[in-house]
Amino acid sequence: MKEFEKIYSEHYDIVFHYVLSLCGDEAQAEEITQEAFFKALKNIDTFRGECKLSVWLCQIAKNTFYTDAKRRGRQVEYPLEMVPSTQDIEQGIFIKEEALTIHNILHRLDEPYKEVFWMRTFGELSFKDIADMFGKTESWARVTYHRAKLKIKEGLK
Repeated sequence: MKEFEKIYSEHYDIVFHYVLSLCGDEAQAEEITQEAFFKALKNIDTFRGECKLSVWLCQIAKNTFYTDAKRRGRQVEYPLEMVPSTQDIEQGIFIKEEALTIHNILHRLDEPYKEVFWMRTFGELSFKDIADMFGKTESWARVTYHRAKLKIKEGLK
């Protein structure tokens, strides 16, 4: 049990911030993060070490988030306030109409571009962590993120 307490203290922040990037609500993010750690504790023996522990925990948290959204009967939408922090796009944050446009572009991005962009920008995950989550290389994560940014810029034109 002390070992799991160590895991909790070392990985709580990254999981919480990742969930917060998905839902945009601190109270909900805290609740989902707690539930994700509870699920991880119950299933720690299934962790095979094929990825970093933080990546495994974020996957559990993501699944918990989507399950929670479905249970509440909510369609998952990304909050308008969560506009990409990329310098070229950042200028449009202050204009609500452009924020809506950016939101719509993000919402329509194909996978894996949308998820990679959100993981990197709002989940603040490293390219290595993103690559591990998808079972790909770090170069793949970088290229996918770069292409997602290009698609967003194209959509703004």
